[in-house]
Amino acid sequence: MKAVKQSVLDGTSKWSAKLAITVICAQGLIAKDKSGTSDPYVTVQVGKTKKRTKTVLQDLNPVWNEKFYFECHNASDRIKVRVWDEDDDFKSRLMSKFNRESDDFLGQAIIEVRTLSGEMDVWYNLEKRTDKSAVSGAIRLHISVEIKGEEKVAPYHVQYTCLHENLFHYLCEEAGGSVKLPVVKGDDAWKVYFDDTAQEIVDEFAMRYGIESIYQAMTHFSCLSSKYMCAGVPAVMSTLLANINAYYAHTTSNTAVSASDRFAASNFGKEKFVKLLDQVHNSVRIDLSMYRNNFPASNPEKLQDLKSTVDLLTSITFFRMKVQELSSPPRASQVVKDCVKACMKSTYQFLYENCDELYQREFQTDATEKEQQQQAQQKESGQGQDGQDGGPSIKSLDFWPKLISLIISVIEEDKNSYTLVLNQFPQELHVGQVSAELMWTLFSVDMKYALEEHEQHKLCKSIDYMNLLFKVKWLYNKYVADVPPYKGTIPEYPGWFEPFVLQWLGENDDVSLEYLHSAYDRDKKDGFQQTAEHSLFSASVVDVFTQLNQCFDVIKKLECPDPNILNCYMRRFAKTINKVLLAYADLVRRDFPRLTSREKTACILMNNIQQLRVQLEKVFESMGGNDLDPEAANILKELQSKLSGVLDELASMFANSLELKIQGSVQELGALLAKVKGGGNVALSKPSDRQNVSHEADMVLRPLMDLLDGSLSLYAQMCEKTVLKRLLKELWRIVIHSLEKSVVLPPLTDPGSELSKEAEKNLTPRQCAVLDMALDTIKQYFHAGGSGLKKTFLDKSPELQSLRYALSLYTQTTDTLIKTFVNTQTSQDQPSSEDPVGEISIQVDLFTHPGTGEHKVTVKVVAANDLKWQTTGMFRPFVEVNLVGPHLSDKRRKHTTKSKSNNWSPKYNETFHFILGNEEDPDAYELHFCVKDYCFAREDRLLGVAVMQLRDIVEQGSCACWCALGKRVQLDETGWTILRILSQRSNDEVAKEFVKLKSECRGQEDVVV
Repeated sequence: MKAVKQSVLDGTSKWSAKLAITVICAQGLIAKDKSGTSDPYVTVQVGKTKKRTKTVLQDLNPVWNEKFYFECHNASDRIKVRVWDEDDDFKSRLMSKFNRESDDFLGQAIIEVRTLSGEMDVWYNLEKRTDKSAVSGAIRLHISVEIKGEEKVAPYHVQYTCLHENLFHYLCEEAGGSVKLPVVKGDDAWKVYFDDTAQEIVDEFAMRYGIESIYQAMTHFSCLSSKYMCAGVPAVMSTLLANINAYYAHTTSNTAVSASDRFAASNFGKEKFVKLLDQVHNSVRIDLSMYRNNFPASNPEKLQDLKSTVDLLTSITFFRMKVQELSSPPRASQVVKDCVKACMKSTYQFLYENCDELYQREFQTDATEKEQQQQAQQKESGQGQDGQDGGPSIKSLDFWPKLISLIISVIEEDKNSYTLVLNQFPQELHVGQVSAELMWTLFSVDMKYALEEHEQHKLCKSIDYMNLLFKVKWLYNKYVADVPPYKGTIPEYPGWFEPFVLQWLGENDDVSLEYLHSAYDRDKKDGFQQTAEHSLFSASVVDVFTQLNQCFDVIKKLECPDPNILNCYMRRFAKTINKVLLAYADLVRRDFPRLTSREKTACILMNNIQQLRVQLEKVFESMGGNDLDPEAANILKELQSKLSGVLDELASMFANSLELKIQGSVQELGALLAKVKGGGNVALSKPSDRQNVSHEADMVLRPLMDLLDGSLSLYAQMCEKTVLKRLLKELWRIVIHSLEKSVVLPPLTDPGSELSKEAEKNLTPRQCAVLDMALDTIKQYFHAGGSGLKKTFLDKSPELQSLRYALSLYTQTTDTLIKTFVNTQTSQDQPSSEDPVGEISIQVDLFTHPGTGEHKVTVKVVAANDLKWQTTGMFRPFVEVNLVGPHLSDKRRKHTTKSKSNNWSPKYNETFHFILGNEEDPDAYELHFCVKDYCFAREDRLLGVAVMQLRDIVEQGSCACWCALGKRVQLDETGWTILRILSQRSNDEVAKEFVKLKSECRGQEDVVV
């Protein structure tokens, strides 16, 4: 190395050369004329020889293309190139006589001859001659040098290139193939390429033979490009190229030469350097596309090289834009992003194809031999894989959690290591986000396809699909959800798993039902004990909702982002709740009738149903409440209604089990009430009468209150408030109904046979007053100071209204009751339309006296037809016509036709007259027709009845028609109540006749053999 250095210093003493200098053009010259231009020409002087170009008029960017030849015999000579502005006026000619320079100086370039070799096409910046000179622009020269004795020697630039390259490769071999980078600092550190001796050699050669520093930098860049993957080299290359860019692109204020033109005049060679950069660019792209292998995250030096490589790529892009002046070269950020994506795609493919092996190496390095044997057995049996090397399988899902774990490790590495390094384009490239986006995109395609295959076969357990769904959800939420392409969007992955979640929910039905039966059987075996001192329900309810809530917790933890799919899950889970709770209710209904005698147990079972309703409401709220899917909400609301019906049914069943006891107490009450003596009306406004009645009411109520006190105290302790109120409603209904049917309105019997007994049950006004006050006491008892039933419910209950109405009827006269009967019983003929037993033809005429206003009715019985009656004896049908209404006690109320023997379609043609009087309008009256079979020495037998209300013919004044015969008349509750009251008035002939008439029905026919 020292010998080479000495040979460079020695040089040669015998030297001569031939020069060929072509003045090509200039750019950006300064304007010297008043017109704002110049008339430039150039003089070239070598030694004492001076030559001149032609003048180009009025041009600041002149082109000459003139060639001059010189001989030079001294290596120390210089080439002086000066640019002038030619002036041809009087002042200029005068000035030339004094200083011989009539033209204006535009700039010069001084070139050392010894720095020249071979052929050079170079731009030279024009420089000042003195400090007062005003200069700008550059001139382009083509110089050819032929040195005597060195005709076959390469040009100095070529020699320098060979020297630099050989030194570089020699030092690399000495360093074992790596590049030994000098340790220097400062602004000019980029100009230091080697350590001491080698750097002195290249600097000396460059100084002696005029090798430009930019040429040196480009040469060293070329050398480093062959070793750019060595440690630290990308950073040096990036710095070199950045300075090369600065040299060509950052023009000075005294030159207007474009960067591309300056670069085109480079002695290194435009095409050569551009080709070199293209090669480096392609190599960098290839290596960045495998950055995970070439720049492992575990090596900090390599990560720094990665950053420098991206900087180098950026410098190349800058060179293309600013120096080559390309219109739209590939953006560095886009190139790096494409490379990163390419690397991630290949990484994902590698993970997919080698998942099992990579997972074992990454996460199970300490696996025991036993685990390895189990895995080997699984492989041999074909479990968990269809293909080879542990790939995806329709028989197992083991592959996918492993792949997810590997994907997460890659994303984490990109996020924590490579994002911090590849941070040159923060607005355009975030490696962690790109990694998450691309990995998810690739994974989602494979995952979706695999699940579609699984859906067809369903060879795995539903719980395995659920576990995989949680794994996928975690991957998406943690790494993908906030990535720009997916942020704010509804992901697709819930749709992939929808059939499997529905499968799991379907299987959960059976699990929940099985759990329900087990819990209920345990509870039943233990006797339905309270779960705690203050809990009024048993353990089975808690167990049922524990199971359901566990299922719902799984649905909540899915955190399904797709509202449509979530609604689908909610609908399916609502069906599960419906099935389980109705099954529980059925079990309770099945066992409840056998347990009504055990009052405490019965109360707990009713509380259990109520607790189902309470917990159902909580589940409804946790599922979304009013925002829940309408279909799911309707299912739960209908279930709530059904459970309410079950609770009502149980309360009714339990209350009915107490009905015999209540009826017994009510009968005792009736017996005590019958002992209350005293007739006439009672003035409750008098304190003494009121006190007496109150005392008698307390006495009468004692049997009922003794029963209710004992039972209701127990129910208040054992029943939840809602259950207690429903039970109270049922007990209220039974108590009031029993009072009405047993005390106020005893069952209607045959008035003709037991009227004397019925008369004994007729209530006196005082007894009615006692019973009315007793009702107030019962009502207050059931109200219980506000903790029981509401007063509005008690007052409006149909049972109490019916009882009070019945009591009110006791105070009404027979005429008033009969009038009420006629006005309310408008459907008495309904049986005749449903099952007629014949018909009769009648004609009715109404008359009203114009003076007295008295009403008369004329009834003509024409005939009967199609009488349906079988008898073994003589059949003698006749028609009985009855007038029903008020104020008829002193008037004729009944007429009969003659009988016709053995004629089932007899004709009568008999006319009858009835006097109504003028107390009431005809609307208050009706005609009651009875067709009977006359029997000698015994009671006639009824064939059929028909009713015609006079209000229907008042407007016409007359009516002729056929009336169908029914077996009986149809009465509503009011009609029967009136009959019961009138049946107790045994001393009233009108009442007795009316009750008999309306209660009589067709008897059994004779059997004809």
